[in-house]
Amino acid sequence: MDAVDHINVDVDDLDAAYEFYRDVLDLDLLRPPEDFQGAHVMFETGAGTVVTLMETGRAEKWDQKGLAHPLDKAHVAFETDRDTYESLMDRLDGQFPKQGPYDWGEFEGFYFLDPSGNLLEIITYDPAPADRERRLLDHDDVEE
Repeated sequence: MDAVDHINVDVDDLDAAYEFYRDVLDLDLLRPPEDFQGAHVMFETGAGTVVTLMETGRAEKWDQKGLAHPLDKAHVAFETDRDTYESLMDRLDGQFPKQGPYDWGEFEGFYFLDPSGNLLEIITYDPAPADRERRLLDHDDVEE
């Protein structure tokens, strides 16, 4: 396999998800909802992977009560530079407990939920600033 071509994500409310992925995650719009006969929208990442949101009625709402650890649920991870990573972490900080940031060895990542309760992760391979204040968690280090 050479790359991930596309990812389909079930959402509860296409309008809310569309705004979130467009405005918060700043993904590039590939095809708007009006291009489809069903409730779909397509975005493209900088690496060329397509993320399709589909309002199918199958999305499962999750919250902090249903998620003891981020790795308990499948997720989509987006890679970005350190500045965007830090900005999104500040914007989404405290969304639910135990979101990170996590030290995964070669990269750092944090988790959050989209408006439909889909678990997402933002990662960066860029080095952390020397004056970092946040403590990094690891797989077995989940704060209560």
